Amino acid sequence: MKENVILDVSHLKKYFELGRGRTLKAVDDVSFRIHQGETLGLVGESGCGKTTCGRTCLGMYKKTGGDVKYLGRDIHALKGAELFAFKKEAQMIFQDPYASLDPRMTVSDIVAEGLDVHNMCGSKAERTDKIYELLNMVGLNKEHANRFIHEFSGGQRQRIGIARALAMEPKFLVLDEPISALDVSIQAQVVNMLIHLQQSMGLTYLFIAHDLSMVKHISDRVGVMYLGSIVEITSSGELYSHPLHPYTKALLSAIPIPDPEIEIQREATRIRLEGEVPSPINPPPGCKFAGRCQYATERCRQETPVLRDMGGGHHVACFAVES
Repeated sequence: MKENVILDVSHLKKYFELGRGRTLKAVDDVSFRIHQGETLGLVGESGCGKTTCGRTCLGMYKKTGGDVKYLGRDIHALKGAELFAFKKEAQMIFQDPYASLDPRMTVSDIVAEGLDVHNMCGSKAERTDKIYELLNMVGLNKEHANRFIHEFSGGQRQRIGIARALAMEPKFLVLDEPISALDVSIQAQVVNMLIHLQQSMGLTYLFIAHDLSMVKHISDRVGVMYLGSIVEITSSGELYSHPLHPYTKALLSAIPIPDPEIEIQREATRIRLEGEVPSPINPPPGCKFAGRCQYATERCRQETPVLRDMGGGHHVACFAVES
């Protein structure tokens, strides 16, 4: 594991005030670190707070509590030139490439928007060459530069979004479910491209997703979120071979295997979660997963478990897991 910490998130909270005394606790006491050159996968069901966490880590949302430090600096305290520099070094790739790209702009202008804002090119010719270089890096060519977004497939649009982010020569990228809107046949191509770009450019990723099989392929470590909190975090290999939290076990048991015979055999051991996910507006006391957990005790319903190191950097927040 590399020692340089790119992002240090400590007890991060992001609440949204809804009026009439109601508060939505989207991110509730989340802590993790991402080291230089690694990928941390952040997984969980829709609505668990993954995207809000990623956006708060980039300063797109103001934090409610806790700290987010990028290379040792509190990003929510940055101003002026320091904030401008941070926005260049830390980029986000969005889930829906069509919604995040301006349909009135050509691909050339979309990719070069950041180059223009940060004055990264000394001449028009240098700007054009840079655009072509970026398109080539993501598997497109210069003939695509003068086209509009509606002329491209979903996979091509996402490649354009990635090229736009790479134009800033970033060090850190938050990838918010970058493949969930793509066909399965295209997903692996985009993930393999992201892995190649990371290795060749020394990038660091926070990879947000709900597809556990793809997260395993790209992530060095994985954090599992449930209702705004991280319930388990460890290396990718350890999580998939030795999950500890009941929720993680349920998620992993639901991953389909492309073999009908094996799927039939697994059906008997598949973990089915009963009940509904509690509302983040009015979360229950104690462990948020207690209402759906077969191992829950009265303690689970009264006390909130915190992440404990079970050895080897494997952290879990569960009273039922023995030390």
